[in-house]
Amino acid sequence: MRTYLVIMDETPEAKVALRFASRRAAKTGGSVHLIALVPKQAFVAFGGVQATIEEEAKSRAEVLVMAAAGSLLAESGRMPSISVRVGDGAKVVQDYLTENAQIAALVLGAAAEGSPGPLVHHFANHKAGQLPCPLMIVPGGLSEEDIDALS
Repeated sequence: MRTYLVIMDETPEAKVALRFASRRAAKTGGSVHLIALVPKQAFVAFGGVQATIEEEAKSRAEVLVMAAAGSLLAESGRMPSISVRVGDGAKVVQDYLTENAQIAALVLGAAAEGSPGPLVHHFANHKAGQLPCPLMIVPGGLSEEDIDALS
C-alpha cells in the first residue's frame, strides 16, 4: 500500500502538506502517516524540571497530531497512522524513512514566504539524492482548490 508521510506541527505549511497527502492517498488507494516531532530539550540541571518540560511538549504534540488525524478522518473517512517522536527533526524523519519501506513519499509543505522551513531545506539540499522515496514539496501559498486540483 502507498503510504504518504507528513510531518505535523502548528504551521500553515504542515496543513497544506496534509491536505495534499490525504488527497493523493484517497486517489491512489493509499494511506497517510502523521509524525509529530518533539525537539529534544536542552539539558536542565534539575531532572524533574526537564522531565516535566519534555512531557508537556510531548503532550502538546500528541494533541496536535490527534486533532489533525481527526480532521482527516472527518473529511476523508480514513484514519491516518500517527506517531510522536522525540529528537532532532531531520534525524527522526530520516530514521523513520529508513525503517519503514512502505513509505511511498515524504510530503512536506514549504512556507509561503521566507525560508521554506528547516525540514524542506535539509531534505531538498542535503539528502535529496539519498532518500529511499520521493520528496514532494507542496508550496505553502497554494489555495485549497489549487491543492485539490494538483493532487
